[in-house]
Amino acid sequence: MRPQILFPLFAEVSSLKGVGPRILPLVQKLAGPLVRDVLFLSPSGLIVRRPMTAANAVEHQVGIFEIVVDRLIVPGKPGVPIKVRASDDTGFVHLIWFGGSAQHIERLLPRGEKRLVSGKVERFNAEVQIAHPDIFRLEEAGDIAAVEPVYPATQGLSSRVVRKLAQAALSHAPDLPEWQDPAWLARNRWPGWRAALEALHAPTSEFDLAPDAPARQRLAYDELLAHQLALARRRRARQITPAPRIRPGEASARLLAALPFDLTDAQVQAVAEIRRDLASGEQMGRLLQGDVGSGKTAVAALALADAAASGFQAALMAPTEILARQHWQRLAPMLEAAGVPTVLLTGRDTPGERRTRLAALASGEARVAIGTHALFQDAVRFDRLALAVIDEQHRFGVSERQRLQAKGDPRTGGVHLLTMSATPIPRTLELTQYGELEVSRLMEKPPGRTPVTTAVLPLARIGEVAKRLKAAIDSGAQAYWICPLVAESEASDLAAAEARAADLRRILKVEVGLAHGQMPGAEREAVMADFADGRLPLLVATTVVEVGVDVPNATIMVIEHADRFGLAQLHQLRGRVGRGAKASACILLYGGGDDGQGASLGETARLRLETLRRTEDGFEIAEEDFRLRGGGDPLGLKQSGFPAYRFADPIRHRSLLLAAADDARLVLGRDPDLASPRGEAVQVLEALFDWRNDRPGID
Repeated sequence: MRPQILFPLFAEVSSLKGVGPRILPLVQKLAGPLVRDVLFLSPSGLIVRRPMTAANAVEHQVGIFEIVVDRLIVPGKPGVPIKVRASDDTGFVHLIWFGGSAQHIERLLPRGEKRLVSGKVERFNAEVQIAHPDIFRLEEAGDIAAVEPVYPATQGLSSRVVRKLAQAALSHAPDLPEWQDPAWLARNRWPGWRAALEALHAPTSEFDLAPDAPARQRLAYDELLAHQLALARRRRARQITPAPRIRPGEASARLLAALPFDLTDAQVQAVAEIRRDLASGEQMGRLLQGDVGSGKTAVAALALADAAASGFQAALMAPTEILARQHWQRLAPMLEAAGVPTVLLTGRDTPGERRTRLAALASGEARVAIGTHALFQDAVRFDRLALAVIDEQHRFGVSERQRLQAKGDPRTGGVHLLTMSATPIPRTLELTQYGELEVSRLMEKPPGRTPVTTAVLPLARIGEVAKRLKAAIDSGAQAYWICPLVAESEASDLAAAEARAADLRRILKVEVGLAHGQMPGAEREAVMADFADGRLPLLVATTVVEVGVDVPNATIMVIEHADRFGLAQLHQLRGRVGRGAKASACILLYGGGDDGQGASLGETARLRLETLRRTEDGFEIAEEDFRLRGGGDPLGLKQSGFPAYRFADPIRHRSLLLAAADDARLVLGRDPDLASPRGEAVQVLEALFDWRNDRPGID
């Protein structure tokens, strides 16, 4: 139940004065459906207006002028702006409009009348000029704000209208009980919650908009603490959920003996951590995080065998059919040899195959199921599902994960969860996405992996690269060629996959596959399967091959316009090669400047490419990516499933995130049921920042 004190903030945005049917969809799109969403819409900039005259006008600043209208100058040909010449005691001020109605402008600025005008000062042929000025009567001088916050706007919804709506939303904000420790507030010199919101919407300087401003920090910490509390409570709920006790057995020992390599020390430690969780009697929730090629699948396979050895069933879910089939082709023979019957479930099974496999799962004959989203469909019944393993977990939503876990038998307890991610991320960002999970890290690669040689070359040498590629393909190698776009665009100089595939077919005289995100899924996976099976020597693709494709014979990766890709993404793409014993290479082509030598390569892009050339350590690369990105969308938060914060920046507020995680553990450690006065206030905080359920009123 949402606390009643928050009902005014969770009312529909249409309840705000001024939000009528015309602008309602615009406000909903810009901010969200609730009053709270408008309240949490931060200003993006600031207009500082200074009184000026024609004589002392400062270019590029916003001035307020008291002028007398001289005359309207209407152009005689299209494309020339409408101009009003005005003056004060020190000289002329020219007001211009690029478009608009001359009659309307003349009504606003009648000849001989005094007006106040405001706008950004420019100079044209030494004349003071203001484009599209704000116009006021002298008696409206009090309506001109010396400092005005600028809000995000959209067509049909100006910044000023949004500002009025933000002020209206602020009037709906109740005085809430303080959830922060008073000593912590005093130490940081932070205002109260309501005062912080008032300061947010009434900045007096650029510093007030900065992430380090006291009001901003206060609100960011509130948001981070709310999220960390939600994660900590999910962790606690999991830990008190009974689950089957799973222990290693004969099947596990057979599988370990059948592995064609010895486990690394990191794998041994991860297996021990997972087995400790599985045997605890409490529901496991663990993330297995490892760089590309670090051996996550082998660790997961042992967990699958442990479940089977203990008389239970396990499921391994992958985001694509080609990846699910790769897992099945690799693991099923070893699991079957160890006495663990295994089935494959995908969306393209024949009716007969599906009936047989579903029956095997329902009866308990099949101990392990490997598949795609098909695993959690309604028709799927498990006999004793006890372990769910999610590969490339960021490709699945929380509800999909829960639907697979719900396939367990309530009589045996909750289903253990092991998620896997091949995207190394810094520990700080790890907290934002995986705070409710325990984490095992694989920091080393199995022996026998050949390092990938990485070269950074200008696009001017693309012909040379193509010649070397032809020689490699003629000798039996397979290669990827990555392009940023699908089709040619007049608005861009970036390489397009379709055109590049045609060029390479003509130049190399070989069959070239093409894979991109706009193709039908079945067609794309068929092309990638042909490449994986060796029927295609070259695959031209966009970033759809970033994860989940394992082709040990592929030894060359060419990435065009590599300077336009993120560092973590480049590392994932490079990870598609070097997966076998053969020497592999990754060529990063950069540039696009007029000289063909990469004149457009910026300093940040240069550092990204240099980092990738220097190291293959995914965790070192992730830390460097974290450092280089600064603010913005760190590591692609939206596509990676990180929370969409309103006030917090996981990079700029790194120290606050760590403190919030500690504070959340401390709060729940002292008051697990949140029954104390602070605990009750904390529940209000959680509900305030709960973005999962945006329905107005009561949950």
